[in-house]
Amino acid sequence: MAPLSENPAAQERFICIYPAYVNSKKTLVEGRRIPCEKAVENPTCAEMKDVLTAAGVNVIVENKMYVREWNRDVGFRGRVRVQLKQEDGTLCSDQFTSRKDVMFYVAEMIPKLKTRSQKSGGAEASVQQSDSSKKSKKKRK
Repeated sequence: MAPLSENPAAQERFICIYPAYVNSKKTLVEGRRIPCEKAVENPTCAEMKDVLTAAGVNVIVENKMYVREWNRDVGFRGRVRVQLKQEDGTLCSDQFTSRKDVMFYVAEMIPKLKTRSQKSGGAEASVQQSDSSKKSKKKRK
């Protein structure tokens, strides 16, 4: 393995963030790195990329697996690399000074995505339909 370059703006120097870091369904042992109250339920790399791109940060998505992830499904694959520093060593954004700042921002913004609000709305409707079908079955007996 080649040594890291001295240039802080090189892609190999970008910080890595896996979806498991901000997943509320994971325990600390399974890889969650922020408090459960602030974490998001089952985030994906695509959602993380969308949020960080909208924030104006340089983002790269890689098709890698998190070592603690037991599920090898395609939905759990991927990691996001985020540029924190420019070539001269200054921060790219005052909003993100550390990897924790990036994780907290991602966890805060993912629930506000339109795709998330549509998913939750559809799930509630299907739950209501299943409840009504259970009630009708009880009446038939």
